[in-house]
Amino acid sequence: MSNAFDGLRELYQEVIFDHNRNPRNFKALDPATHQADGHNPLCGDQLTVYARLNDEGVVEEVSFIGHGCAISKASASLMTEACKGKSKADVEQLFEDVHAMLTQEHPDRDLGKLEVLSGVKEFPARVKCASLAWHTLHNAISKAQETAKTE
Repeated sequence: MSNAFDGLRELYQEVIFDHNRNPRNFKALDPATHQADGHNPLCGDQLTVYARLNDEGVVEEVSFIGHGCAISKASASLMTEACKGKSKADVEQLFEDVHAMLTQEHPDRDLGKLEVLSGVKEFPARVKCASLAWHTLHNAISKAQETAKTE
């Protein structure tokens, strides 16, 4: 069993490294209907998340720019892939589920590729890195005016 767990952990690490090295949707989105800035003052991660929602509240495009550690960038990249094509309500539910996975108990549903972030819970100092993009997207689609902070 240990070998299977080690193999899974290695796969998860490789996915995180890949999304850090080759982040998906790493660009400013113009035009964007929603936008917010995020900052993690503890480690210096800074990003801007852009989203374009259609009249029905469905995320047509989502992207980000900024700089941060591997976990922060990988989480933002994975987030953009997971949220594209989802309704605002579905994105909010995904935000709640990912936050729970990172800080409390794993939700009772499969989170697909986002499962690679589940191991971050073992490193409490890194949870803020993994959740920054999610808090920033939450602020963007709820049109919050303040900068998302994970302090």
